[in-house]
Amino acid sequence: MKSDGRRQGIMDFLMDTGTASVDELASRFGVSKMTVHRDLDELEESGFLRKVRGGASIQPSGLFESDFRYRQKQAGEEKQRLAAAAVAMVEPGQTVIIDDGSTAGGIARHLADLRPLTVISNNLAVIQDLAGVGGITLIALGGQYSKKFHGFFGLLAEDTLRSLRADVAFLSSSAIHGASAFHQDQEVVHTKRLMMAAAARKYLLVDHGKFGRTALHFLTDLKAFDAVFTGRELETQMREALDAAGVSLTLVERTRP
Repeated sequence: MKSDGRRQGIMDFLMDTGTASVDELASRFGVSKMTVHRDLDELEESGFLRKVRGGASIQPSGLFESDFRYRQKQAGEEKQRLAAAAVAMVEPGQTVIIDDGSTAGGIARHLADLRPLTVISNNLAVIQDLAGVGGITLIALGGQYSKKFHGFFGLLAEDTLRSLRADVAFLSSSAIHGASAFHQDQEVVHTKRLMMAAAARKYLLVDHGKFGRTALHFLTDLKAFDAVFTGRELETQMREALDAAGVSLTLVERTRP
């Protein structure tokens, strides 16, 4: 197997497992451990994984955000509930911003029932879902494509956002610490802040597993959002910190049969 195909195979395997040891990868792909180390070095340099002691991981950390495909698989049922609840904040005829996050991106599939709408997004999954849908005016933000985040970033996206105004923005974040949102990538942070500045109302969608974590870059205080949606009751200490900071938290629990 050529190196490019093997590296893609490593990523596909990690999408299912989250982590793998060097020994496991060497056996799976029939190569030496030194070859696996070289592959992991290349993938880490490209930002697709992080090397850990004895192997590699695509699970998030304070400095590393997971690949979009891996994040899509995490807390999938909860993310669907959040998207279905948050779309109630939209009315026909409005302009909606959706960011690159896998949680906020889930809103796209619910928007056809609210047409006509204008949708602005840098999220390629959202763009693909809504392209050609009648009654949806789609504004795709240009810029440089990031395979890891499955979206577009950079000067073109930022300049376009500065020229637009929207009624509602839906955002996601990789970590919530105290009453603040954080993200590992500074370019992603910059784009999200411009989306917030362009919208009259702003909503954050985060699954409960994001709380109590931190990441490298401060995004914003949670009180900057009109509401924060999550899908499970938080620990008492976390909930008290949010209440004390004046954060509006919307709990979207699973419907019992």
